[in-house]
Amino acid sequence: MTGIRQCVREDFKSIHLVINKAARAFQGVIPPDCWKDPYMTEEDLRHEIADGICFFGYEEEGVLTGVMGIQHVRDVSLIRHAYVLPSRQRRGIGGDLISELRRRTDRPILLGTWADAAWAVHFYEKYGFRPVPLDKKDGLLRTYWHVSDRQIETSVVLADERWFGLRQASGTGHHALE
Repeated sequence: MTGIRQCVREDFKSIHLVINKAARAFQGVIPPDCWKDPYMTEEDLRHEIADGICFFGYEEEGVLTGVMGIQHVRDVSLIRHAYVLPSRQRRGIGGDLISELRRRTDRPILLGTWADAAWAVHFYEKYGFRPVPLDKKDGLLRTYWHVSDRQIETSVVLADERWFGLRQASGTGHHALE
């Protein structure tokens, strides 16, 4: 089978493998004090799943080759942990996954990534996400994510048109989504 499906408990090791193989691209790009090996421990992944991240996987011939999570937090949905095995990148897997997750929520979508990971920012921009204003970034990261101050300092947040539309519709520049 080839296609996207919701991951199940038995996919845990495969999700962990995809994340850590693909995350190697960040080594030497993100600040050295933010890099660790493995990039995500099994304990960290268990915590993320317990915190409400639902993973979807792209499966090719019985093997997960890409994963992406969605987490509903307050009034938004977050795209979390989007990774494709290096040998399978640039084949549309990430785009298919992000399209699937967009179909699965009617909430505004936010996502965060490392500011220096230009390829990741470009990928999300290709699918219609835009960086949020810098004066909103830190507040959004503190409101919707559980990340360190150092990660907040070195990250960017991107949002879909729904988020920008709701922000603009409030007319005041202040909205629950900020």
